[in-house]
Amino acid sequence: MPEGDTVWRTARELDRALAGAPLIRSDLRVPSLATVDLTGRRVTEVLPRGKHLLTRVEGGLTLHSHLRMDGAWRVYATGERWRGGPGHQIRAVLATADRTAVGYRLPVLELLRTADESSVVGHLGPDLLGPDWDAREALRRLLADPDRPVGEALLDQRNLAGIGNVYKSELCFLLRISPWLPVGDVPAPERLPALAGKLLEANKARTARVTTGDPRHDHRVWVYGRAGRPCRRCGTPLRTADQGEPGQERVTYWCPACQPGPPPPGLPGHLG
Repeated sequence: MPEGDTVWRTARELDRALAGAPLIRSDLRVPSLATVDLTGRRVTEVLPRGKHLLTRVEGGLTLHSHLRMDGAWRVYATGERWRGGPGHQIRAVLATADRTAVGYRLPVLELLRTADESSVVGHLGPDLLGPDWDAREALRRLLADPDRPVGEALLDQRNLAGIGNVYKSELCFLLRISPWLPVGDVPAPERLPALAGKLLEANKARTARVTTGDPRHDHRVWVYGRAGRPCRRCGTPLRTADQGEPGQERVTYWCPACQPGPPPPGLPGHLG
């Protein structure tokens, strides 16, 4: 699933392509919006909110989209061939005279009044890349359920908005804590939102996410996607296990040597 930095870049690209010019094409290919036509209206701005995208349009309307696992927005110059996937995967087309934004495989696409945006994003915690970022409020929310495993607490967008599975695994490694450690037992827990904010801020303008400080290919992350390979710090084979409530499990990567603490429930994890 795209994380907050990816959504931030997507919003910036859409805003640069669409904001300020009238739409000459509006094609929303979901049943609930089949009769909606935004042609002639101007996009006023495109904003990220956690992992949500809010495309505000003249007349007090907002087109809300969420990428989830497979969704993507792509921007093309007029006349350029679209390359984001087959035509049947297109869910939205918004075009000005110069640019065309195409939304592929969007699992969430809805039109609402701008005044009602809180109905879709009001539940979110402080946005790590937003003007409302408040590390102290994020910490308060994280610690409100002190027995919850820290990996699950970090992924809960109601606590802080923008962290996905990559940052969850990398944060726990950098802080040398087990993802299954109760968040109330994390030493100096204020480090969690502070480091999360630094990582997303450092990566928001990069197309290749880096948490190690080394931008070379295959050197960019500490643990994510590296199950079975040696830890960059100690050489111990990295491990992976599912984490989360039934039906909402996400794979977690960690080093059992560098990250002491509670193992996954049941089996202690598996290689590969």
